[in-house]
Amino acid sequence: MSEARYLEPGAKWSALLYGPLFAVLGYLAELLTSTTHTVAWVLVGLGLATITAPWIHARRRFLTVKVTDTDLWAGRESLPLKEISETSDVGAPTGARVLGGGWGTPRKYDELPIRLTDGTVVVAWAKDVRALRAALERT
Repeated sequence: MSEARYLEPGAKWSALLYGPLFAVLGYLAELLTSTTHTVAWVLVGLGLATITAPWIHARRRFLTVKVTDTDLWAGRESLPLKEISETSDVGAPTGARVLGGGWGTPRKYDELPIRLTDGTVVVAWAKDVRALRAALERT
């Protein structure tokens, strides 16, 4: 497997800790009162972690952007770098195909129109478009 020149994971696994941390804070807040519900807070922490895990997995699968020495990965779609002819000053025509298989650029991501060697334009996306463009232009 090629080394990544650019990697933007859709989510980090550390987000799994948010639910249990919330539960610990809730338990500590209850310690200030006379009653604590230890089992309930354990269940809350486990429940929040359980529903967060598929969310993280889905974001990592569908929103990860990666550039290796050979390919640009946008979500589950791969585009060979040898098919990219231009990344600067490319306008995105209406109806240009968005990489990754979605109907449009994911929310909170910026667009990077890319001209392919066959003349078509596709739209890549990333949170840091400048870094993505630099990684694509590096040979």
